[in-house]
Amino acid sequence: MKKSIILSAFVAMAFTANAQTTVQGSKFTDNWSVGLRTGIITPVTHSAFFKNARPALGIEFGKQLTPVFGLGIQGMGYINTSNSKTAFDASDISLLGKVNLVNLFSGYAGEPRLFEVEAIAGAGWLHYYVNGNGDTNSWSTRFGANLNFNLGEEKAWTIGITPALVYDMQGDFARAKSRFNLNHAAFELIASLTYHFKGSNGSHHFTLAKLYDPIEISELNGTINNLRQEVNERNNMLNESSRKMGRMQQEINNLRQEASKVVVVKKTNMIPESIVTFRQGKTTVDASQLPNVERVASYMKRHENAVVAIKGYASPEGSVEVNTRIANARAEAVKNILVKKYKISPNRISAEGQGVGDMFTEPDWNRVSICTIEDTNR
Repeated sequence: MKKSIILSAFVAMAFTANAQTTVQGSKFTDNWSVGLRTGIITPVTHSAFFKNARPALGIEFGKQLTPVFGLGIQGMGYINTSNSKTAFDASDISLLGKVNLVNLFSGYAGEPRLFEVEAIAGAGWLHYYVNGNGDTNSWSTRFGANLNFNLGEEKAWTIGITPALVYDMQGDFARAKSRFNLNHAAFELIASLTYHFKGSNGSHHFTLAKLYDPIEISELNGTINNLRQEVNERNNMLNESSRKMGRMQQEINNLRQEASKVVVVKKTNMIPESIVTFRQGKTTVDASQLPNVERVASYMKRHENAVVAIKGYASPEGSVEVNTRIANARAEAVKNILVKKYKISPNRISAEGQGVGDMFTEPDWNRVSICTIEDTNR
């Protein structure tokens, strides 16, 4: 019967080691604990329960291997209440195996429950202290249960009540040929306070990790590949837009030169127009276009009576409402730079949108603001 119990414990250990593949915090340095233990021990037979009870003190170091199976090393000392001069009449150092029955049958929920039950079994070195010469050694087995209350928000502390049956395996084995003899057994009732050290997962206990199945991973890879393809397509669009802007800039430069010639020949009061280009759908002035705005500002600072009319245009993509809004915003963007950066009085600037422009052969080249300066004294 006892062999079956021990075998079942090891089967449970093997089962949980394979099943608990979704937990984090299973390194060797994780899930260690230390506990203080105190209570009473009393013979099972031939004595009154409380009259012959002796105080018991001890300490335990534990290691939780899985949420179900754990190991512990426990040292107990039993205080002598007789007239003997020895402080302890016996001590027991045991190696314990533990099976968390709640996690075994109900599964691990990601953190310890408020109340849990552990089955414990173990064996150890039992030593009897005698007043004088003649200390004797034996070996012991222990069977019991831990009734654990896990406390605190992080479940770092455990208060436990442990009833256990402790057998002296030597006893009168030579005569009775029986190891598990109640005449050489004691009942132990222990209260314990245990602290669980924090592990590599940042917690005082095991935590659950999400495992992805191959189908889910394949779907995620497909999504990543689609996003990469979209990025490449957008990069190609940006490159094409840059090439178009280069051609448009060349055409603008040609127009500027022609406009300059016209101004010189006709000697009108108008100076050449300054043209500021914009990217598709954008209403902010690129750094590359700031010299065109600065040219207007420099002229107006040199000619205090000069005024400028800024007209914004949009290319034909989109609705009329959107194009109207973008055209107005482009005119205002140039005006704001003149006012805020170059300190030109807003009373000398007019800005309005003209909707869709048709000044250039390429429709998308009409994303511009055209600045026309007039000097009232000329």
